Amino acid sequence: MGAQEKSQGNSNSLQRVKFYRLSEDGKWDDQGTGHVTVDYLERSEELALFVFDEEDNETLLSHRIRPDDIYRKQEDTIISWRDSEYSTELALSFQENTGCSYIWDQICNVQRSMHFSSLNGETFHSMNSELRELPAVELSTLPIILKTVTESGIADQMRLTELILNDKDFFQKLMELFRICEDLENMDDLHMIFKIVKGIILLNSAQIFEKMFGDELLMDIIGSLEYDPDVPQVHHRNFLMEHVIFKEDFVLARVLDDATVASLNSIIHSNNALVISLLKDDSTFIQEWFARLRSSTTSAESKKNLVTTDIEV
Repeated sequence: MGAQEKSQGNSNSLQRVKFYRLSEDGKWDDQGTGHVTVDYLERSEELALFVFDEEDNETLLSHRIRPDDIYRKQEDTIISWRDSEYSTELALSFQENTGCSYIWDQICNVQRSMHFSSLNGETFHSMNSELRELPAVELSTLPIILKTVTESGIADQMRLTELILNDKDFFQKLMELFRICEDLENMDDLHMIFKIVKGIILLNSAQIFEKMFGDELLMDIIGSLEYDPDVPQVHHRNFLMEHVIFKEDFVLARVLDDATVASLNSIIHSNNALVISLLKDDSTFIQEWFARLRSSTTSAESKKNLVTTDIEV
């Protein structure tokens, strides 16, 4: 199957960009607007950047990703590099910051896999290979787990979801590694764990969400999302633990795609409906709530929190 045909079947991963080429007189020439994805070159095991025209789906760019340090991420929305085939500088200007970060992660993952494979001489699963089992969750296997999670094709994503759900200890072991890495301030592995958790979230499985965001793992999962290598560390856990009254915290804002946001919103609305139903059946709640609001001993801030909490539910 050719790269163009595969990319059409994986449209959720496409990102809208303008493609530029540096001319001999030093000006950036607009080569067209399209969607970029990372996929296999036709009849090859090599991965490449493809840009397909948004109007007619013609290939604007086909660039084999190289292990060399030639790529640059600029201003959160631009990825540029010097392309030996074109003998000039090329650049992709993304419509969205998240799209740029997603493709940048893909490039870095491909390069990491190239280096890791050359160092260890191991054969990894390809995107379209049959995914039989997950590697044991250990520090030494984090690069393989990262590759498995982030480079799986559509069919493998379904199998990956099944394997994660069948491994009852997967998240516990992963979060144990997270705590160890955090204690040791091992930033490289913390960044890998962030990308693994991010990739699993993007599998968009309600059953996986139930496991990840249960009381036992929630704070560790939130903690792992503090270690995005592309942004300064944001202390989500401190915010959540210091505010007993629920406040919205945009922990996943840079991580989620539209489909995952919709799934999580559905879960939130379902939980809200359950809360409302339980409150409706609690004959004492409303009486106690109004009593606290009317009480002269209740501070203004507490009254404000009582009202805003009710509105957010």
